[in-house]
Parts: sequence; structure tokens; C-alpha cells
Amino acid sequence: MKLTFIGADHEVTGSRHLLETSDTRLLIDCGMEQGSNTYENADMPVPFSEIDYILLTHAHIDHAGMIPYAYAQGFRGTVLATDASMDLDGIMLLDSANIQEQDAEWESRKAKRAGKPEVEPLYTVEDAKKALQNFCAIPYGRIEELSDTVSIRFIDAGHLLGSASIEIWLKEDGVERKLVFSGDIGNKGKPLIRDPQYISEADYVIMESTYGDRHHEKGVDHIAELADIIQRTLDRGGNVVIPAFAVGRTQEMLYFIRHIKDKELVKGHDGFPVYVDSPLAIEATEIFRENLTECFDEETRKLVLSGINPIGFPGLRLSVTADESKAINYNEEPKVIISASGMCDAGRIRHHLKHNLWKPSCSVVFAGYQAEGTLGRMLQDGKKEVKILGEDIHVEASIENMGGMSSHADQAGLLEWVGAYKEAPRKVFLVHGDDGAMEELSGLIKEKYGFDVACPYSGSAFDLAAGEFTYVAEPVFRKKETAISRRNDKVRNELSDALDELKKLCHRYEDFSNKDIKKLTADIRAVIEKHGTED
Repeated sequence: MKLTFIGADHEVTGSRHLLETSDTRLLIDCGMEQGSNTYENADMPVPFSEIDYILLTHAHIDHAGMIPYAYAQGFRGTVLATDASMDLDGIMLLDSANIQEQDAEWESRKAKRAGKPEVEPLYTVEDAKKALQNFCAIPYGRIEELSDTVSIRFIDAGHLLGSASIEIWLKEDGVERKLVFSGDIGNKGKPLIRDPQYISEADYVIMESTYGDRHHEKGVDHIAELADIIQRTLDRGGNVVIPAFAVGRTQEMLYFIRHIKDKELVKGHDGFPVYVDSPLAIEATEIFRENLTECFDEETRKLVLSGINPIGFPGLRLSVTADESKAINYNEEPKVIISASGMCDAGRIRHHLKHNLWKPSCSVVFAGYQAEGTLGRMLQDGKKEVKILGEDIHVEASIENMGGMSSHADQAGLLEWVGAYKEAPRKVFLVHGDDGAMEELSGLIKEKYGFDVACPYSGSAFDLAAGEFTYVAEPVFRKKETAISRRNDKVRNELSDALDELKKLCHRYEDFSNKDIKKLTADIRAVIEKHGTED
């Protein structure tokens, strides 16, 4: 009985932990690292081809995003997840694979110009499709015997549609141990989905600590807050633009707006249109609708049983194609636009911001965390000049922030979750958090409950039968990019892309008049003369 810590140890993304018995090897999550990372992750101690099962806590890419990579590296086992997680990953992993291919194509163009080998994608759409064939759905609450030594059960974690904490029973050589992997623990009182369910017994608890040092804003009436923003903006004749994550946050905003329309909380703008402009969000919304009865909270279930779609309403319009997306900004009727990505760093939302940020009549509503360095964070911090799609935009729109909407439990929620254990576990392992969050939460758990808490680094291994570490890994710091190097890379990439565009333009000019060709030639020569050339 051995547990090896591989990913999301002293970090928040890239969740992956290996559990081994005499006859079974399991990965709990197989997530992709996202954003900045402080530490290097240890290599997999065994090949992916030797993994029997991947147990998936939920569909977010930082927990599921490397499953197609595992398949490409030889994994042919079974991925066990809830029905809703399996449905969501059916769209999210294909979307991620498309991004991998597009990024590799872009990097390969740069490499080719530099005389370097082409870049292969981390995994392909075909890898994702084949990996998805290995998914198997397990309902909440049912104990599944995977082998002579391993049984499991999924419990609702209340974080995302289909999210789960996982109970694992191990039995080997007369020794029995129970483990609980918390997954991402949900924030109580969220719309649509249920509150996290608590577990009362375990020998070992592997627990997330994302917000172990933070408290969410409490007592906010988000429906009233959003209704007020929509009212003021539509009264000015402007648009309400909401950057939202395609899975989870978009559906919450639709739930709020359905209530606003049903209760007529916005006056004088009957039937105001609401556009969801994100193909991924549209697919995810359909999956939410299909899983209404299994995963939703009691209030939402009552709506469903009375024949009401909790995330549908008159005036809801879905934009799938690029032309439909473009048409939104040529329609002068005041409206609400919900689009991805949630941090404004990619996707269609950037086009909507470009068309609306400079208008004093419009509002941009942030309903989620904005990471440092993203366009969303710059707008939140009050920056008045931003560059979007190569164009300088002066910010005149009203920037609104809806606090307390996190899908993660805060410090109080985490303490409440771990405090549900009736007897002290042999050990609580904190994962999925940065150093500060883990350190503060660890101290509070020890002080409040007297539990034995460890915060292992990637590569550490623990003997579950003996109750001791067989290897304690030291932190390996990732080489950090400097701000200057990132800026230089960005500038060089922009120049490289501009050269590509210039080549395309030159080809188009072959069909134009001699006068136009001569003017383009003169413009190019003027640039060359200004900056000089080297032999």
C-alpha cells in the first residue's frame, strides 16, 4: 500500500497522485499544470501503460487535462468518473486537444523560420477521442470493487457539476486502510449544485487547501447585485459584458438572469436579450440541463419538477458560429453578453471587450477570480489603457466586481469539512494549495482538531500500512522567467506574426493594381531604410 505524491503538491494545478497495491495501480486525477508554477513535479515512477485505473474527481482541466497525454503514452486502463464529469470531459478534453494542436502549429511556424524542428502537440484530438472511449461512469454513493485489494465510492464534493470526493478502501495481507481524496471542496450555498457532502471516517485524508488562507465575502445577494448592474447599464443604452468560464460560471449567471427575468427585477427593458457567445459554454449548458435531477440542489430540483428550466428563459440567444458572434456587436439593442474566457486572456470575449470597453454606457462584470497578469486583472485593477487584438483601447466602461462567487470552499469551509471526521485520521495530507495557504491551514487544523498534518512535496512516497514516509522529497524550484525575458519573447513573437501577415498581404496584392503594389513596395522600403539591414 503505497501513495506517491506527484502533482499539485505545494501548488494549485496539475493534480496527480499514484496509489499502488499488490495487484492494482491507480492514479487519482491526471491534471494539467496551468499558469505559473513554483516547483518541478517528479516524474511518474511507473509507465502510464502500467496504470489500471484513473479515478477522476471532476472535469476541470487541472484535474483531467493530461488524460489524453496518458493515453498517448500507453495508458489503456479505465477512467472512472461520475456521469456528469464524463459528459463534461467529452467536450472539455476535445477542446483542450484542439488548443494543443493550434499552439503546436503556431510554435512550429516560428521554429521553421528559425531552422529548428517542428513542435509536436502535447496530445492530439485523436488521442482525446480514444481516451474518452476508456471512460466509465460510476454513480454517486455506490461502492465499486476494482480488485481484490481496492474498493471505491464517489461522494458529491459540491464544486462543479459531477465533482466528487473519493473514498478508497484498501485490503492487503490482513491490513485494511481507508483513504479519502477530497477533490476540490465546494463553496456552500452556490446556485444549481448541491453543497459538499461530508465524510466522517478515514485513516488517511488527502485534502485540497486552495483557499486555506482566505475568507470569501459573505451575505452578498448576487441576484440583486446583478439586477442592479443590468438596470443601470440598460438605462444608459449600453451592453453588459460578462467574461465567464464556460463550465460552471456561465450556467450560474444564466440561473441568476432567469430569476431576474422571472421576478421582473429589471424595469423598463422587458425581454432584454442575453447572448451566450461560446461554443464550449453552449455545449456545457446542455450537459447541465441533461443532469438536472442527479446533481442539482433541492431548490433547483423543485424548479425542474414544476416544468421550469433553471438555466433557460425568453430572450436567451446562443451564438455558435463566428458570424453569429460578430453580429452581436453590430446589433445596437442594449443587451447582456456572456462569453469566455473568464479571465479575458483568450477567446471571443476579447472581441466583445474591444467593441464595448471604450463606451461609457457599457459595463463589464467580473464574477470570478482574475489571475495576476491577465487582461481581466488589469481591468479589475483600474487600468485605463489596454491593448486588445493589437489595438489600443481606452477604458470608459464601468468595471463591476461580484465578490464571493468562488466555487472553492474558503478557510472556514475547509475547516468545517475536515472537522466532520469523528475520530482523528492517522494523518491528513494537504495538497492543491500554495505554500502560504497550506502553512496557515495546517496550523489551524492542528490547533483546532489536534490532527497530524503533513504537506509533502512532489516525489514523496508514503507506506500506508506502516504509516510512515519511505521517501521525503525536497522542493525542486522551477527555473523562473524574468519579466524582461517574457516581454522580449512577446515582442519577438509579435514581430514574427506581423511578418507572416505581411507575406500574406504581398500575395494578395498580386491581384491588385500596379499603383497599389508600388505603394506597398514603397512602404516596405521606407521601413527597411529607417531601421537598416545587415548583410
